[in-house]
Amino acid sequence: MSVLTITKDNFTDEVRNSDKPVLLDFWASWCGPCRMVSPIVDEIAQEVTFAKVGKVNVDEQPELAQAFGVMSIPTLVVMKGGQVVTTSVGAKPKQEILNLLEQNS
Repeated sequence: MSVLTITKDNFTDEVRNSDKPVLLDFWASWCGPCRMVSPIVDEIAQEVTFAKVGKVNVDEQPELAQAFGVMSIPTLVVMKGGQVVTTSVGAKPKQEILNLLEQNS
């Protein structure tokens, strides 16, 4: 599955009402650590079938960033059943991101 671009318009359908866990990557184009995490998140989206993976551009979706209390990026959020189950701030290696998703799915 490819990475979903999450906006305030599709958030309810793609994330809140999802029957699968959702990994959200809050990022911005000017953020160096975000550019390191982005290809890892893309890989995970292609590999996992038990979860959805989405990206939220904090510059384009400030309402979502504010709703999640994102103060630093990259911020990774795992949601299940419409609820936040875990949050992680900062660049992480692929296995750590996978562990976040698998432990909370």
